[in-house]
Amino acid sequence: MDHLAENVHEAVQHVVKNLTDKADVGVVLGSGLGSAARELEPEGELPYEQITYFPVSGVTGHEGKLLLCRLAGKTVLVLQGRFHYYEGYTMRGVTFPIRVLAGLGVGKVILTNAAGGLNRRYKPGDFMLVEDHINLMGDNPLIGVTDKALGPRFVDLKDAYDEDMLNLGAQVAGRLSMPAHRGVLAAMSGPSYETRAESRWLANAGADAVTMSTVPETIVARQSGMKVLAISCITNSVWQKDKTSHMSVVNVGNKASGLLARWLREFIREL
Repeated sequence: MDHLAENVHEAVQHVVKNLTDKADVGVVLGSGLGSAARELEPEGELPYEQITYFPVSGVTGHEGKLLLCRLAGKTVLVLQGRFHYYEGYTMRGVTFPIRVLAGLGVGKVILTNAAGGLNRRYKPGDFMLVEDHINLMGDNPLIGVTDKALGPRFVDLKDAYDEDMLNLGAQVAGRLSMPAHRGVLAAMSGPSYETRAESRWLANAGADAVTMSTVPETIVARQSGMKVLAISCITNSVWQKDKTSHMSVVNVGNKASGLLARWLREFIREL
């Protein structure tokens, strides 16, 4: 018997009891971007390990806290760190927090991530607003999910990323002189980085950046009826001569987190 809906409900009730009973906006902070949360002035926090059925993040750069923030009259829940398929979690585990956000009434979610630049115009420290994605993770979080309480089984993703949110995100970035492109995000399972041949193939397939997350969250958010905006911090170019390491990715993310925080504040205020 599938207990996913029951588990989500139990986790929601735990958040209601210890943090908040509802929220308007959800934010997921990716690798090295967790420090952006400080600029959102959190009023409360709940460690992941205290939330029923939540996985625990074991990756450097993912703090593992659910934060409560309030901006411009909006209640915002920030996931300071996420879970990855490459950590050994199932797709259900990876996307479980998104279902909890939905259970708390979140109608709009902002997903951030660290990504490798496939588009040769992208430089480390740039950002990319995600217009579309290519799921190459070899799995889908909706497989085996049949409970109608969680949303429709067959989800149309032609409008996976909300056009109004994309346009607003671009406008805010422009006002902040923030280098923000619009492009297509490819998702690979990781944790190894791409070979030269894989990078060429991804670029030829139409991808502008590549990551190891976000796409499963988008799929579940859309199944749950949430509007989605995703933004990638370009932490490296796949064409660079230097080797890519997780710490170099986190370091670039840390440097870019201040600008991301300002963008998040302005974007959420106008959302």
